[in-house]
Amino acid sequence: MSAIIIDGKAISLKVREEVKQRAGALRPKGIVPCLAVILVGEEPASLSYVSAKEKALGEAGMGSRDFRLAFSTTEAELLSLIKRLNADGKVHGILVQLPLPSHISEERVITAIDPRKDVDGFHPVSVGNMVLGRPGFLPCTPHGVLALLRELRIPTAGAHAVVLGRSNIVGKPLANLLARRDVNATVTICHTGTRDLGAITRQADILIAAAGRAGLVTADMVKEGAAVIDVGVNRVADSTARRGYRLRGDVDYAPVAEKAAWITPVPGGVGPMTIAMLLRNVIESAERFAIEQL
Repeated sequence: MSAIIIDGKAISLKVREEVKQRAGALRPKGIVPCLAVILVGEEPASLSYVSAKEKALGEAGMGSRDFRLAFSTTEAELLSLIKRLNADGKVHGILVQLPLPSHISEERVITAIDPRKDVDGFHPVSVGNMVLGRPGFLPCTPHGVLALLRELRIPTAGAHAVVLGRSNIVGKPLANLLARRDVNATVTICHTGTRDLGAITRQADILIAAAGRAGLVTADMVKEGAAVIDVGVNRVADSTARRGYRLRGDVDYAPVAEKAAWITPVPGGVGPMTIAMLLRNVIESAERFAIEQL
């Protein structure tokens, strides 16, 4: 068996084209969907992510406001900026790139964002809406994983989905979304501290790796014919690479691809979907704003 490679880039382009059309429909109403992007410091990975998001916004016909703040920015200064953006009717989404410097509380910053502009889906109100199945912004990476499963028509109803990872950004929300009635999977959450991890992952019809450890999932840990979704993005030193490193997922890709029925590559799998779902959240916020203006 050789797995079907899930092309997240191609699928994300479909979402981005849909978003572009929706943004165009708002233009005659004088509304340009706009995301405020805040970056504190100059961490290389964060700079790269922010640049990719801003490029995607422009290609979708949406606007962005770029706030590059010094590492020494105080928590009070950052909260003051968020307060101003909350009150700005031309800003439809606010994204604070994580992680933040250690002297700034991520919890205080996230909860300071108006939930109506929380396009990352991290605010406690957004999380509560997700858990209760109420309308609201879904976190982008978990939502992107679901979109991949649906696009490939990978069966989820009654399937055993194992989520490897328990972060607030991916693992926990993804487990919750998979258990929703419209997805209807039976969900197990495990992590790097789980005893006999392979015994659990081998039961998975759908295995989602989001533990943040390169090559953690090996072929002997995967059920024949499973769908394997690799959320991990790990920098592994490689002197032969132009940048001195290569990106690797949490899955030992080549051997697992010989055993799985579907698999996402790294890069090119889940990553593009994360940005696509962010764009979708921004356009939904802008459309909601347009309705409120009527």
